Amino acid sequence: MDISVVVPLYNEDESLPELVTWIDKVMNEHNFSYEIVLVDDGSTDKSWSVITQLKETFAGVKAIKFRRNYGKSAALNVAFEVTQGDVIITMDADLQDSPDEIPELYRRIKEENYDIISGWKKKRYDPITKTIPTKLFNAATRKMSGIQLNDFNCGLKAYRSDVVKTIEVYGEMHRYIPVIAKWAGFTKIGEQVVEHRARKYGTTKFGMSRFINGFLDLLSIFFVGKFGKRPMHFFGSLGVLSFVVGIIMALYIMIEKKILIWNSLPYRDSTDQPLFYLALVAIVVGSQMFLAGFIAELVGRNATERNRYLIEKEII
Repeated sequence: MDISVVVPLYNEDESLPELVTWIDKVMNEHNFSYEIVLVDDGSTDKSWSVITQLKETFAGVKAIKFRRNYGKSAALNVAFEVTQGDVIITMDADLQDSPDEIPELYRRIKEENYDIISGWKKKRYDPITKTIPTKLFNAATRKMSGIQLNDFNCGLKAYRSDVVKTIEVYGEMHRYIPVIAKWAGFTKIGEQVVEHRARKYGTTKFGMSRFINGFLDLLSIFFVGKFGKRPMHFFGSLGVLSFVVGIIMALYIMIEKKILIWNSLPYRDSTDQPLFYLALVAIVVGSQMFLAGFIAELVGRNATERNRYLIEKEII
């Protein structure tokens, strides 16, 4: 099969018929063999009824329905497990992504051997309350990941099949799939300017909670990707640094006091100096961080995936 189109959706009953018809038209025009995987993320409208009707009309439609709203990441992760196409295209169900972009995305994956092609909605029709947080997210993610994409959160992306079969998407991690893929060893990531269409039906699902959760997930990806298999390198390093700084401050206080006493000069008790308490806090925090790293290392050594590595090719 050439292409699997993955469409996560939540309360999009009005747009689904037009979207599926449009995808089918594009696929037939380019003679692609395809499937459309629709994931109903606990919709409360008539989305599932519409999907069952579309299934009767379009043989390539597959559908998954969640009992409740789990989020876009969960929808994508479940869909990735059942896809059968050589190239997987993800797109939103609100008709803001154009299916006409699919042939070029497919071509670049197949002919230019990219692992991922991420869409870039250079000209957007979103309100400023959404575009400004998006720009901040993109800038922070570029800085922390080293991946030079302008629009990490664009729903329109293309993947080689082995990318989506390897990675796991959870929480709010869908916006950082290129980062997850890079940590998994898929480093050929490209970008393509795509059309951003004005919303035709429904309302946006974006909210401030997603802004906060997205930032926390970015920190989580960065930490797990870099120190997931060696937590002692992070906690141990900070713990030792804090402990050493605390010891140096404590030694300074004691030596200063001894010198003042030796020269019969007035001095203060160590406990009367603010530096004493800073040294004490640094020593305690350093010890705790070192122990945290040690415990995390023990847990990691007993984890079932401690030696799980991603093998691309093998000759036996």
